[in-house]
Amino acid sequence: MLDPRIAAAIFAVAGVFFLVVGVRAARGRPFLAATGGLLALALLAVAALCGTLALSIQGYHALTREEVAAVVEIRPVAHQRFVARVTLPDGQMRSFEIAGDELYVDARVLKWHPWVNLLGLHTHYALDRIGGRYVDIEDERRAPRSVYPLADAASLDAFALRREHEFLAPLVDASYGSGTFVAADRPTTLEIRVSTTGLLLRERGQTALR
Repeated sequence: MLDPRIAAAIFAVAGVFFLVVGVRAARGRPFLAATGGLLALALLAVAALCGTLALSIQGYHALTREEVAAVVEIRPVAHQRFVARVTLPDGQMRSFEIAGDELYVDARVLKWHPWVNLLGLHTHYALDRIGGRYVDIEDERRAPRSVYPLADAASLDAFALRREHEFLAPLVDASYGSGTFVAADRPTTLEIRVSTTGLLLRERGQTALR
């Protein structure tokens, strides 16, 4: 499968080639010139699309199987208060002071249509937010809330683009958010796992907690 950046480069080079052919044939072979020009424009448009896709999935991770998206260590510090230390696969570590009875995590997920897979784009995901959740509904309504971003802000984001532009529907099979939560009333270490069906939390050595 091609990386979308490589695909963009290949289509761009092919587009420039046919553009040069069209320009050289402009005088003596107008039909060939017109054909070369149209083909060049089409290839350059595809190159631009591939380049845009490559930029818009910066910060996302390709997903071909269930994998660990992060490890979270939970340490309660008071009633309905806990610290969550998140370690990402690249070694980055961040700590959050969270209010609530439970840890909540969600992610953005993109599934591409099969023909787009040929460009090297499969299911992609990006962890989005981490925060707290209360068991009691009244607490959820009135008690202090805490939520933090896990994703870096991007000027071009494929998830946001799909929501804003319907013409991207032939590329994206599905774009959705997936969230999961678990009790945070005792010290524990959890794995945030992601699969093509969404997020799950798994305590190390235990079965999955959805």
